[in-house]
Amino acid sequence: MKVSYNWLKQYVDTDLSPVKMGEILTDTGLEVEGIHKIEAVKGGLEGVFIGEILTIDKHPDADRLNVTTVSVGGEPLQIVCGASNLALGIKVIVATVGCTLYPSPEEAFKIKKSKIRGVESAGMLCAEDELGLGKGHDGIMVLDAGVPVGTKAATYFELEDDYEIEIGLTPNRSDAMGYIGVARDLVAYLNVHEKAGKQLNIPSVDAFEVQSNDLKIEVSVEDDALCPRYMGTTIKGVKVEASPAWLQKRLRAIGLSPINNVVDVTNFVMHEVGAPLHAFDVANLNGSVVVKTANDGDKFTTLDDVE
Repeated sequence: MKVSYNWLKQYVDTDLSPVKMGEILTDTGLEVEGIHKIEAVKGGLEGVFIGEILTIDKHPDADRLNVTTVSVGGEPLQIVCGASNLALGIKVIVATVGCTLYPSPEEAFKIKKSKIRGVESAGMLCAEDELGLGKGHDGIMVLDAGVPVGTKAATYFELEDDYEIEIGLTPNRSDAMGYIGVARDLVAYLNVHEKAGKQLNIPSVDAFEVQSNDLKIEVSVEDDALCPRYMGTTIKGVKVEASPAWLQKRLRAIGLSPINNVVDVTNFVMHEVGAPLHAFDVANLNGSVVVKTANDGDKFTTLDDVE
């Protein structure tokens, strides 16, 4: 089981180092098998800045390309770009000459001054996936108009290094399958052995309320020995969009790729409380959820397009 050091500290106020925290967790029976430093984004987006598009002209020798000038705080840069969502005055992410981007941990490319169909280009306007921040590639990232030109992208995205604590979880410790369970052990140790007076910081759910009961989904469990309990709730008015930066950061820290706000928050809460969780589109349910074992040969495609 992989635990994010920064995420774990959300449930217990402590300045313990990752190494000391690992020693304490091992003493409580949650044996730590390794601690690894991880970058929020490989390379830390060094050399990547917030820019503003000043001019846009058609490429003289390519119908689908444009020649832009972009300000990143100094002399404007000329950059050739083929994105369909270019617009004057928008704030964009600019990778400058000399920096290296890592779309994935295994993939890297260095930004060089080059000529694209005969026109000099000194940089790159970036999409989300090119930065290693997600999978979006519908166009270049367009930022809030109020972001100052020249801001480092790492500052804008609030990137922070983290530590991955790897716990060899044994079957008798299902209570520690989520962050709250691990934090509970940490609080208990600190209070008993160091008289620290710590509290377990569990997020409040006081704001949750039932507003209507007019969208009922029937649930049937075919084997209550394998699944003794299955609970659900329906939520209306959901807009599927990108998750906020803090949520994406938490998931990346444990090796998960953000997908959208609905999928991401179910993954977040699943790891927080240590219980399976999934979201369904009510339009695809035909009014019911059936919980059963799979049949031989059954196939399904996951959200990251793996069969």
